[in-house]
Amino acid sequence: MNTFTPNRRALLKGGASVLAGAATVTADQLLGFAQAWAQTTQWKPEAGAKINLLRWKRFVEAEDKAFMDIIAAFTKATGVEVNVSNESYDDIQPKASVAANTGQGLDMVWGLYSLPHLLPTKCVDVTDVADYLGKKYGGWAESANAYGKDKTGKWIGIPIAATGALMNYRISSCEKAGFKEFPKDTAGFLELCKALNKNGTPAGMALGHASGDANTWLHWALWTHGGYLVDKNDKVIINSPETMKALEFVKGLYDNFIPGTASWNDSSNNKAFLAGQLHVTCNGISVYVTAKREAKNIAEDMNHAYMPIGPAGKPTELHLPFTMLTFNFTKYPQACKALTAFMMEADQFNPWLTSASGYLSPFLNGFDNNPVWTSDPKNTLFRDVAKRTLTPGGLGTLGENAAAAIADFLVVDMFANYCTGREDAKGSIAFAERQAKRLYR
Repeated sequence: MNTFTPNRRALLKGGASVLAGAATVTADQLLGFAQAWAQTTQWKPEAGAKINLLRWKRFVEAEDKAFMDIIAAFTKATGVEVNVSNESYDDIQPKASVAANTGQGLDMVWGLYSLPHLLPTKCVDVTDVADYLGKKYGGWAESANAYGKDKTGKWIGIPIAATGALMNYRISSCEKAGFKEFPKDTAGFLELCKALNKNGTPAGMALGHASGDANTWLHWALWTHGGYLVDKNDKVIINSPETMKALEFVKGLYDNFIPGTASWNDSSNNKAFLAGQLHVTCNGISVYVTAKREAKNIAEDMNHAYMPIGPAGKPTELHLPFTMLTFNFTKYPQACKALTAFMMEADQFNPWLTSASGYLSPFLNGFDNNPVWTSDPKNTLFRDVAKRTLTPGGLGTLGENAAAAIADFLVVDMFANYCTGREDAKGSIAFAERQAKRLYR
């Protein structure tokens, strides 16, 4: 289990100016960096290398452009053709699984959560890349070790960055509901949602199969009440009084949510918030980034907060990590390693982080001083999410079983079944327990 350590790690000695980075970089500068890097890198791409890379669809347009600029510079400097395809969060895992089973179609996947742990025998060992980056850029956040390493300690994926699942809220609506500050505890949060609903300015969070939004906040809701799917020995313990309390808490929220959250996907709350229909939700910073461009009145009247703390008495957040894997059936493993390492070098990574406007929070400690975190105070909370996050393993290990549980929406469905009346509380828990025991048998 990963815990949040409030003491910030120092930047590498003598590297502060490099790691703080420039806010922008021209195409010529980027190409210059790439050409110099290609001459000295330890990973020399295979002759004629071509890479098919699958990644999640953008939520921040400038981030996607910066990413594609990095890809273009890499191609010009190395001669490696990189074909990038984009899919929604929910389609990444199925397409990655098809490629893994057929041994063709993709070389690399930049996916969600613990995707490499669903396919551990299909991943290239990237320990050399992880060690290189960790040594150069201040070490990895604790959660990165869980996301990147298999049970033997071999790195099977590189955690590029995480997106924070934090509270997005309209300041004026919360003040009208009687809250000058966003509640720091779950009891206060429930009262806020009740008051917001009464005022016609409701909250809402996804209970549908939204890979990012639903999984993040509902795992938080379970953990903050002391409930967990498994214990430290991976024994199923979901059937507990703590889980029952979490169910009742979420049902209280759901009864005061804007209608329709049981069928929401990962873009539903963004659209509702930006339309002025939704006044509190759990999301990344993408709502705010879009609002600054398209709905400035909303951007000025919104802010972010950490997830409230419940009976557990400590932060128990799950944020959305994006981990890069390389399939071991690729013909070009050195080219894939080179691309992964190149993406995260400071000359490229810092401007990319700035372009993402806080949507990407790095797992490498050395990038904490990027200007994006302090240029706008509303961004700052997102800086630390990669350090604060637990993993889908909860108290247990992050292996194939935990990866399957989150991919199958086991925890999400437990809450949704109860909130929508498909099952009573005991039946919802029993269903989740049966599913978990099949996975962890």
